[in-house]
Amino acid sequence: MTNSEPRPAVLLLNFGEPEGADPSAVTRFLERIFLANARLEPHPDVAAARARSRELARRRTPGLLQVYERIGGSPLGRQADAQGAALDRALKARGHPMSVAVGMQFTEPSIEEALRRLRETGAAALVPLPAYPLCGPSTTIAALREVEETLNRVGWRPRVRGVTGWHRHPRYARLRADATRRAAAEAGWNLADPDVRLVFSAHGTPLRYIEEGSRYVEYVEEWCATQARALGVDRWTLGYQNHTNRRIAWTPPDIETALERLPGVAKVLVDPVSFMHEQSETLMELDVDLAEHAATLGLEFHRVGIPHDDGAFAGVLADLALAALGADLPALPPRTSCRCRPGTAVCFNGEPFSQP
Repeated sequence: MTNSEPRPAVLLLNFGEPEGADPSAVTRFLERIFLANARLEPHPDVAAARARSRELARRRTPGLLQVYERIGGSPLGRQADAQGAALDRALKARGHPMSVAVGMQFTEPSIEEALRRLRETGAAALVPLPAYPLCGPSTTIAALREVEETLNRVGWRPRVRGVTGWHRHPRYARLRADATRRAAAEAGWNLADPDVRLVFSAHGTPLRYIEEGSRYVEYVEEWCATQARALGVDRWTLGYQNHTNRRIAWTPPDIETALERLPGVAKVLVDPVSFMHEQSETLMELDVDLAEHAATLGLEFHRVGIPHDDGAFAGVLADLALAALGADLPALPPRTSCRCRPGTAVCFNGEPFSQP
């Protein structure tokens, strides 16, 4: 690439979360989420789905406003912007300057806003890069689908080189294990102590998505087992942070039940494995709600902080962007044929490519 050629573009995809307790912003955020997952309930038409989404958002808004007031607003947006800036610096440091923008699924800047910005750079190649290590239907897959739909709507036709499943990236695995070791040291706990239990907390997903073919639970369980081995832990527990806005089945067991089932344990170190930012699910659901539940069970509670600003994470994202554009990076796992979104440029947890 010469200085006169347009730089490739990287769209760092994220979920988004309102920064503060603005009722209208929180309601819009919730409406978008509920509408995006409207197929979880039967609706006669789109108008009914929208009406149901508004109803669910109105019900949930007061409680979520209280959460944001309690935690002082969500830092997710600021942390995502910082990750985008760090990715930009990492790519430049490796001699591959690219145009980088952050796009949110459910808040601003939206995916459309980010794509319009990147289109103005004249980029001929686009890497949609979800900041979700564990590929799920309402995160990774939904975000990439929105990118495709938005590109068609705005009439931009770059060469798209997407990324899906990347939790097997070895440097990412190391930085998360290091974060867990630091948390245990801060608490003064030894993970080999039988009184201490490492508890992995994953964001839940509706069982309908799993029944339809999502491998999210498979990826979560694999990740937890891999992390436990890296930490030298023989006994560990997994629970899901499920939401009950709709009367549907979610991934079992929920994290509260997981704690209740722990036999002969005095201390729990909780690692939020699905998250790459501090947000309401970590700062409230874990640090407040789950910590209080643990106390009622007589358990001492400590949480692993999200290593969102770990310098190695920008390197992980840079690896993924470069691999998507065809760079040969021997330190990465073999790329596979994505089972969740066929045609993706980078996926480490799909089917091996067939040999010619």
